[in-house]
Amino acid sequence: MAKKITALKLQKRNAQRVNVYLDGEFAFGLSRIVAAWLQVGQELTEEAIADLLAQDAREVAYQRALNYLSYRDRSLDEIRQNLKKHKVPDDIIAETLRRLQENGFADDVRFAQAWVENRNTFRPRGRRALAVELQRKGVQPEIIAQVLETNLPDEDLAWQAARKRARRYAELPWPDFRRKLTAFLARRGFDYHIAAPVVRRLWDDLHPSGTDTEEDMDL
Repeated sequence: MAKKITALKLQKRNAQRVNVYLDGEFAFGLSRIVAAWLQVGQELTEEAIADLLAQDAREVAYQRALNYLSYRDRSLDEIRQNLKKHKVPDDIIAETLRRLQENGFADDVRFAQAWVENRNTFRPRGRRALAVELQRKGVQPEIIAQVLETNLPDEDLAWQAARKRARRYAELPWPDFRRKLTAFLARRGFDYHIAAPVVRRLWDDLHPSGTDTEEDMDL
């Protein structure tokens, strides 16, 4: 049996949602975009009501995802996990991710590239460490490999990562300087064969006259 819309009212706490009244009583709330075509006097069947509520669930999930993306770019898996946390059904999550991709709001290649560029600028680290970080974000291995293939060589990244830290250790004797800076680069994901020549080069730049012994100079 169809019910008649007797009122449509914007919610006081959320102007993006509309309260729908059927036969004089509050029935349900809808997103404004879903309720846009409703009007007082219109009759709704049970099937039509179910369809409106399904549309609303999809729109709520989509808007939630857009809000989550408004703070920073996210991987598809991060968005998926956020929607799961809010009890969004799997089928609606899948549709939401598809809409985001189609509209250019979510792209794992772009996300991975931005992540790597940000790291290179502010906290350079080796490919191995970058790969682990992106894996934790749920980025697929083939995308990680594609993005890292075009990244700067690890030698350049190790130099960028270590040069500021090296000044902090500049007054230390060579063995301590080498140990601390090599450990720092290891924490940033640089292997020893990458770190060792960078550490030696930085020491030489900081001590151009040479202050270490022949024994100390052994890497």
